[in-house]
Amino acid sequence: MGKETFQRIIHNVTKTIAGKPLNEGLAADLNKRFSPESETFIEIQQICEAAIDDGWMCRQEFGGIKFGRVIKDIDGFSVDVVHMKDVVGPHHRHPKGEVDLIMPIKGDAKFDNHGAGWIVYGPNSAHNPTVINGTALVLYLLPDGEIEFTRQ
Repeated sequence: MGKETFQRIIHNVTKTIAGKPLNEGLAADLNKRFSPESETFIEIQQICEAAIDDGWMCRQEFGGIKFGRVIKDIDGFSVDVVHMKDVVGPHHRHPKGEVDLIMPIKGDAKFDNHGAGWIVYGPNSAHNPTVINGTALVLYLLPDGEIEFTRQ
């Protein structure tokens, strides 16, 4: 499974959310359509884990967080993947919002107090991305690739 397969699977997600408001309703829809038990969720997680092992995903590291932008633009979203283990990441703001897919891989990992599945942050939201109780991969979809790292 390579980059082309990853992009094809991600496109199945992004084409369903393009142009929709980033809110709790979208999170509910994503969790229904692409639940942790779904083929799409399982494929995304398998590809991410294999890609990290193969060295083409999460090639950068800072503060104990491995990360990287995988796709610059697909249906108006950039795609980043991070590998986090019991860590608090850098504070940042989402000018246009952020859609996150949480994939626990060790322990009972939670990202911002959420287990496996999708969460959506609306426009102008901000947070310190935090993983507790283990290790997780988090896939970020950012409208127009916009993210603003801030000081808290």
